[in-house]
Amino acid sequence: MELETDRLFLRPWRDEDAKDLYQYAKDPRVGPIAGWPPHTSVEDSLRVIRTVLSDPETYAVVLKQTGQPVGSAGIMRTGQGSAPIGENEAEIGYWIGVPFWGQGLIPEAVRRLIRRCFEDLGCTGIWCGYFDGNEKSRRVQEKCGFVYHHTAGHALSMTGEQRTEHFTFLSKERWESLLDEEKSKTGPEI
Repeated sequence: MELETDRLFLRPWRDEDAKDLYQYAKDPRVGPIAGWPPHTSVEDSLRVIRTVLSDPETYAVVLKQTGQPVGSAGIMRTGQGSAPIGENEAEIGYWIGVPFWGQGLIPEAVRRLIRRCFEDLGCTGIWCGYFDGNEKSRRVQEKCGFVYHHTAGHALSMTGEQRTEHFTFLSKERWESLLDEEKSKTGPEI
């Protein structure tokens, strides 16, 4: 499955993406704040593509302009992720390489995944989480309409550290209300 936004393609990860993945995932500013260790080699990135990033609904965030994957975004269902995912709910996770921070690419990707959850997958609500101190991730969630739900202390990250994790939630009703607000600001479609 491939999804599209104005500036991005969201598509499954491929083995040949390992070099691009390593280029961004080796940066210690990316993984640890999201709870996973920096990648140590192209081979390490290939292993991650074949295991973690091969899950259904996990997408490479690819720039249309260059065709290069620069991050990842995905939808997790019950039994995956760290949020208390209920029936007909999902969790969205994401990250992007440092050179692309602050360009609105991840909010763009997350908005597309939100639409997929509600319109295609029949979700009634979506969770997101961020570790204490990850203000960039918190802002992405706020921009996409998520609201604070609760904090879980002592969450175990993939780095083996005990971390405080904050959870946000977006109901289908809130999402629809936000869409209606946006339409009223921009006027009817032509």
